[in-house]
Amino acid sequence: MLEIPESKVTSGQLDSILKGKIITQVLVNNSPHKFAFYNGDPNEYASILMGKIITGANAAAGQIELHAEDSILLFSDGVNLRYYEPNVAPPEKHQLFLEFNDNSHLIVTIQMYGGIWAFIEGQNDNFYYLVTKQKPSPLSEEFDEKYFLSLFDSVKQTISVKAFLATEQRIPGLGNGVLQDILFDACIHPATRLQYLSINDKKKMFTSVKNKLIEMTEKGGRDTEKDLLGNWGGYQTNLSSRTFGSLCMICGGSIIRRAFLGGNVYFCPICQVEKK
Repeated sequence: MLEIPESKVTSGQLDSILKGKIITQVLVNNSPHKFAFYNGDPNEYASILMGKIITGANAAAGQIELHAEDSILLFSDGVNLRYYEPNVAPPEKHQLFLEFNDNSHLIVTIQMYGGIWAFIEGQNDNFYYLVTKQKPSPLSEEFDEKYFLSLFDSVKQTISVKAFLATEQRIPGLGNGVLQDILFDACIHPATRLQYLSINDKKKMFTSVKNKLIEMTEKGGRDTEKDLLGNWGGYQTNLSSRTFGSLCMICGGSIIRRAFLGGNVYFCPICQVEKK
């Protein structure tokens, strides 16, 4: 899943590899997917994109913008993007297929759910897209301790730490995946309610949000996700499906998995005691 580190890494690869290429073929929804979301009629994507030059790419929180002159292809958190070198046969099943003038390809597939939007710049009023453009990224200087602490002022203090960090687009692009190691590093249980956090807990959480997301990005994303070229990320997760049942690197206790708020959370019950 694309979250802040993977969006940053993959958008950088797209920018480096695709810039200057011309789109010569566009196929959309070739393999229909119930939870592939498009804006408008996907059959019109070709008229928006064909013949245009790729001018760059950038991360927008947990989304990626691929620019083609006056048009934008926007990819949301559930998509998988793969680049195929010229004359390397791409897979037959996909939700978006782009061919370029050098016979290379960009293939987009969706496993669980994901959005693929094509539009003329300035013509997308989707809330989730607009909010990513308005709020500062944790990777930026604008996302400082003062800003982070201000986020607590407008929420109910009875919600959990997980709900605070990863829902309602309070921090766009910070999802259930990166959440695990952030809270592990801060020694905070994901189900702890905000009302039980001390100011020191909140400051530790801020530091962990900044440091872990920067580390994940600098190491090429998490080891549970692949980049544009199909390589696993270089950041080794402490808490994920890969480490479930293994021993905590700090205390030696067992890593636990629990269903919580629509997804699994992983934690060490010794290092991350739930405050009540």
